[in-house]
Amino acid sequence: MIKALFFDIDGTLVSFQTHKVPNSTIAAITEAHNKGIYVFISTGRPKAIINNLTELQSLNLIDGYITMNGAYCLIGNNIIYKSPIFRKEVEAIANFTQHINTASIYVAEHGISVSQPNEILKQIFYKDLHVDEIPVIPFEQLPSDQIYQITPFITIEQELQLHPHIPNCEIGRWHSAFADITAKGNTKKKGMDEIIKHFDFDLNETMSFGDGGNDESMLRHASIGVAMGQAEDHVKQTADYITTSVDNDGIYNAMKHFNII
Repeated sequence: MIKALFFDIDGTLVSFQTHKVPNSTIAAITEAHNKGIYVFISTGRPKAIINNLTELQSLNLIDGYITMNGAYCLIGNNIIYKSPIFRKEVEAIANFTQHINTASIYVAEHGISVSQPNEILKQIFYKDLHVDEIPVIPFEQLPSDQIYQITPFITIEQELQLHPHIPNCEIGRWHSAFADITAKGNTKKKGMDEIIKHFDFDLNETMSFGDGGNDESMLRHASIGVAMGQAEDHVKQTADYITTSVDNDGIYNAMKHFNII
C-alpha cells in the first residue's frame, strides 16, 4: 500500500507551457491526501524560489519539502536535514565559473544570489521559470554563510573539466544549460530517505514522479517510480512506469493506473 508520494516540480507537477499545476493533478493529489497519503515535494529549487505551487499550498496538500536536490529538507518550518558544500569546493566552483566567464547561482540557508548573470540565465530563470530577479554579487564577494547548492551555467563538457576539482560534490542536471551542485551524497534519493526516517514508513510504501536527470535517483529508489511522458529516454529507463505528459493529465493517469485514487 502506498503511503507517500514524492513529486518533482518543473515538468512534473508544473507545466512548462502554462507554468501552472493542471487541474487534473490538483484533483488527484487532493483525493490521495484526503485518503491519508502523504504528499512531498522533491525539487532542485531552493524553498526561496518555489513560487509555482500556490494551488497546492493553499489547500494544505504538501506535507514536506526535499529542496536543492536533497541537500535541504523541511517539514513545515522544521529542518530535518541539511548538508552544505565544503568551502574550498565552493571557491573552486566560483573560480572555475569566473575563469570561463559564466553565471552561477549560490544558495545559502537564508539567501540566494547570482554572480555574473547572463542572457541564458535570464531567459531560463526569469522568463521561462518565472523566478523573481535574484540579487547580484561579484565573484569576489561570495556569501559568507554555508552554501548548500550552486548552479553554474556550464555545458556538459565544462562540467567534466570542473568535476576533478570538486571530489566531495554531487553534480546533477535537469537542463542542458546548467548543472546543480551539492555536497556529495545529496540527491533526491537521500532526501527521500530522510523523509522516510522522519515519518517512519517503509520504502516499499513510496511512489515518486519525475521527468529530469536529477529525478533518476528517486525514480529508481521508490517502490514505484513514474516518469512523465515528455521525459528523455534515459529518465524513462529508470522508471517502473511511464505516464502521459504533464499537459496530458500524467499525474492523474498514473495515480488512476496504480489505484491510488
